Amino acid sequence: MTIGPALPQGRPAERSPATPIGLAALARMAFDGIDMNPLLERLIARVTGDSQDVASLLDLSTIELLFGRRENGLRLQMQALAAERLYRRRPTDAPVGAAAGGPDGLRLLAFMAPGDFMANTPLDFLLEGSDVRLDMLYVVPGRPLPAAIPEHDVAIVAVGESDENREVLGEIAGLVASWPRPVLNRPDRIARLSRDSAWALLRNASGIAMPATARIGRSAFERIGGGELPVEAIFDGGCAFPIIARPIGSHAGHGLVKLDDPAAVEAYLRERPEAEFYVSPFIDYSGPDALFRKYRIALIGGRPFASHMAISQHWMIHYLNAGMRESAEKRAEEACFMADFDTGFARRHAAALRAVAERTGLEYVAIDCGETRDGDLLIFEIDVAMIVHSMDPPDLFPYKPPQMRKLFRAFDGMLREAAGRT
Repeated sequence: MTIGPALPQGRPAERSPATPIGLAALARMAFDGIDMNPLLERLIARVTGDSQDVASLLDLSTIELLFGRRENGLRLQMQALAAERLYRRRPTDAPVGAAAGGPDGLRLLAFMAPGDFMANTPLDFLLEGSDVRLDMLYVVPGRPLPAAIPEHDVAIVAVGESDENREVLGEIAGLVASWPRPVLNRPDRIARLSRDSAWALLRNASGIAMPATARIGRSAFERIGGGELPVEAIFDGGCAFPIIARPIGSHAGHGLVKLDDPAAVEAYLRERPEAEFYVSPFIDYSGPDALFRKYRIALIGGRPFASHMAISQHWMIHYLNAGMRESAEKRAEEACFMADFDTGFARRHAAALRAVAERTGLEYVAIDCGETRDGDLLIFEIDVAMIVHSMDPPDLFPYKPPQMRKLFRAFDGMLREAAGRT
């Protein structure tokens, strides 16, 4: 007996899902500094010659997003999704137009949200080197599913937590409540990963230090800046300056600042137009050498895997601006971190990492974290949509490809286990 909605039998061969070049291949070209103008011109010519070439249209959108032209990239994406919301990934080593996955390969369906690279789990990167056939179904609230959903062995909700994605997650929750295939990363669990909700979820977990996070409106923040409202009043248990502030929905450090006093709040708000902000106390997590270290860890089936480590003199660290390419000493430390991860970092924080896996209840999730001076795991952010990749040049980072292959194999194994294909 079939439980839940019966899956359509799939599309006829002539209507198999559109197969774009995809994010992983295009991002690698951009990351390697390859001139993408010839490809851009070819894609434009294809779309001009055939307005139904949605694969080329989606690739154009991806290229625009890669080069920071977000508004135009999202416009092209919505144009593609208006015509077609189902797309198929091809292996990165296969020729353009080749079908993904062999006849006995695993078939994965991903529920996706429209948006930029922060909107969804980076499946294109996580499946590098895999023969898994990935069908990406973009869910648009209020619009029905496509008439035919490809047969698949397992599904995953790839939509990241954000205000923009809240409605999409709600729509998917209704879809997967009785889905006839195993579904990984349930949408109601992803919805609990907002900065304030994640803090509430993990606040009393042993071995975890996560700064209290409050979501406040602009008027309340202005009152703090004007000295009318003490900053302690917005936190359970109190807080004092300095504090960290960021606009709701911001990523990659955009609008993220440390504010030392009410005057700094006033100055900050003069520069920021947003209506809501996340505010949390600043925790100095610098080491004895006065350097800050930030780690990205992927939890796959509850098991931790190192993605990267960045070292900087500044508390706000991003891998691309931490000077890792320029410093052989920093790279050597990252190499040791990865080589000793299972017996070092992962063992040191085993209880804390286990608590994250258990309390989030997600088969795949990533965290950005540091270590406090007291030895606790300091969590900055939790989400399913953090970028995890293997694009760094192997001549500079020879230790990374083996580590990322280990991570990708674990992700592949998790999918196969969920599908009963171990």
